[in-house]
Amino acid sequence: MKHVIHTLNKAFDNRVRLGVMAVLMANETVSFNELKEALDLTDGNLASHVSALEKAGYVAVSKQFVGKKPNTTYSASTEGKQAFQDHLTALEKLLRPSG
Repeated sequence: MKHVIHTLNKAFDNRVRLGVMAVLMANETVSFNELKEALDLTDGNLASHVSALEKAGYVAVSKQFVGKKPNTTYSASTEGKQAFQDHLTALEKLLRPSG
């Protein structure tokens, strides 16, 4: 039987990526600035972590212009939602007393 610790998703090991996914799970879409503010991050720090989640297929990125200003929004992909839920389920299993 596979030990529960091995079912944790390494994509969510980092606290920033964990925070990004938590915010995206609670909101359908979130702008770059809203995410940056919610997690108290620098532009570069947020961009690098969101990029890693996007490469994993967990975050969908939408870029558009509002007037003349660029507006980037993020949402959790279907795959990302499932992967994060699986990660949370594995954490819950670790928290349960064995016995």
